Amino acid sequence: MGNNSKLLIGPINLNNPITVQILGICSALAVTVKLMPAIVMGISVTIVTAMGNVIISMLRNSIPSRIRIIVQLLVVAALVIVVDQILKAYVYDISKQLSVFVGLIITNCIIMGRLEAFALGNKPWQSFLDGIGNGGGYALILIIVAFIRELFGSGSVAGFAVFGEKAGENPATGLYSIGYADNGLVILPPMALIVVGVIIWVQRARTRELIED
Repeated sequence: MGNNSKLLIGPINLNNPITVQILGICSALAVTVKLMPAIVMGISVTIVTAMGNVIISMLRNSIPSRIRIIVQLLVVAALVIVVDQILKAYVYDISKQLSVFVGLIITNCIIMGRLEAFALGNKPWQSFLDGIGNGGGYALILIIVAFIRELFGSGSVAGFAVFGEKAGENPATGLYSIGYADNGLVILPPMALIVVGVIIWVQRARTRELIED
């Protein structure tokens, strides 16, 4: 039970794939302008990582070493296609916002890293937990970054106005009525990198194990 808990909890903090391993940064920059696409992206990567880990773990003793990368890519590609079709069927607008980045899950180094480093050497249940943990750690950072960027860049969270209504057909309300303006810099890609950097700084400042490393 202790080892299983570490597989789930470790990637949230001490072994987070983005803030500790510095993986998956590209999608953290690209899909975090709004909260909902970030949530969907995080869930998609978690599902692909968990299911990919399970499949590769089940096949690990029958995959020839020389073609293991090809097999891993094939499994991930098939899972990504399924996820992409489900998104297009049920959340088409968000799927359009994510654009090519759903397809690029195939090349996500977090997924390939877990398949190679964990699933090939462990049983399916442990591999499933590892996939959920690492996908969850990735999704957590995306959600935090997207929350900050949407809040201060658009004045909303998940599409719901937080700072009031902007001036348009109706008079401005809330903070907009006293002159507040959205910060356009926050929705630019460099700000995502800055926010991730701040999260890394805070995490390392508050976590003794990472300081000692």
